[in-house]
Amino acid sequence: MEPPIVPEPMTPESLHRSAPPPSAPARRAPKIAIALGAVALLAAVALIARGSGDGGKPEAPQAAGPGAQPKEAASANAGGHTGEGGTGMATQKAPRFSPTTCWEDLETFNEKVTLGTFREWATPLLASKDPLVLEYLKRRLAELIGNDEGRASEVLGWAREASPAEFKLLMGGIRGSQALPKLASKLTALGLDEKLDLGRRAGFLDELQRMPRLEPDALDKLAHFAQDASSGEAGWVTTRAIGRVMKEDLSRTGNFKPYLDKLLTISTASPDEQVRYLSLEMEMNAEAPLDSKSMDRLEKLLTAEGSEDVRQVAAHDLSMSEDKTRALEIYEKTFTVEKDICVRWSLFRFAARTAGKDALPTMANMAMSDPSFQAIYREFEQLYASGVVDFGRVWLSLSTDDPFGCLDRHK
Repeated sequence: MEPPIVPEPMTPESLHRSAPPPSAPARRAPKIAIALGAVALLAAVALIARGSGDGGKPEAPQAAGPGAQPKEAASANAGGHTGEGGTGMATQKAPRFSPTTCWEDLETFNEKVTLGTFREWATPLLASKDPLVLEYLKRRLAELIGNDEGRASEVLGWAREASPAEFKLLMGGIRGSQALPKLASKLTALGLDEKLDLGRRAGFLDELQRMPRLEPDALDKLAHFAQDASSGEAGWVTTRAIGRVMKEDLSRTGNFKPYLDKLLTISTASPDEQVRYLSLEMEMNAEAPLDSKSMDRLEKLLTAEGSEDVRQVAAHDLSMSEDKTRALEIYEKTFTVEKDICVRWSLFRFAARTAGKDALPTMANMAMSDPSFQAIYREFEQLYASGVVDFGRVWLSLSTDDPFGCLDRHK
């Protein structure tokens, strides 16, 4: 099985990079068309500075000099074409760009490429393996797709059989286009297509996290897939997508209950501990309020779940309960039967997050049943008595946020 080919950037950690300033020769180069954009400028500069010594050279004619336009490109430019999706250019041989990918190469590509010729023309540029060129190609493809669902669907079809490198390019172009929200059903179908390998399916399913909402039928299918023991990485990606769409739909329309129901089901039904943990973590990130039925499910999970880590995140989720009094009752009841000190610490501190100063009687009972909590209880009591009421300020004012060595245990 191929490794997951989830397009990047996908996480909050890695969305931006910088590039060196243009060299003197680059500043004297012809000005690229406005549509090329800053990324293409940086790409051209980086490749000029690098010269022809890069690995992964695209196929090219004999050296023609840094500023020369490829013969094939010039020949193609002389012929007419029928527009973005026309056949005039598509029937001609794709240019074999110079391995130095000079200004004229990128300018020619930018001005003459159509959706019909993009895939063939992009191949030698993609072979340079330069991340700046890849970023330019993604943006240019997004421009060619625009808001056209038909074009986006065509590119999505190419991605079914594309190599991993080209897959990332194609999906990046779709992601940057205005047509992405129109593809939810097609992405779902491809992600659940058992004829494709799981790595490629994960790549399709990952794009669902950028949807404004998920239809009930699609949500049912995705949740069922995420619970499947054979879903692997694709199941994890699907769970994350459900959680992120829930957060978006909640912020826009207030709708979250269908998503929450599926996440809580995944948290108990998935055989994969990481998937169960993630399903609860997505609820925590969205901060969706919990009704009585959801509290029942979390109460059961707190005693039935075998993973200490999953029980800890469930304790955090319970702090979003609408019924604060009942939440405190669940915290105290669970604390008395919980054996793991780190889970107990979660139950203790999230009781304070739930009800603030009103949680002190519950926390005092916890400290009486486990004397190791008495010192940290006194700190909470003193902070609330001093007038500090916001849980964030209370938390930051504690002498330690790890009194039982739980952070060290999970390094």
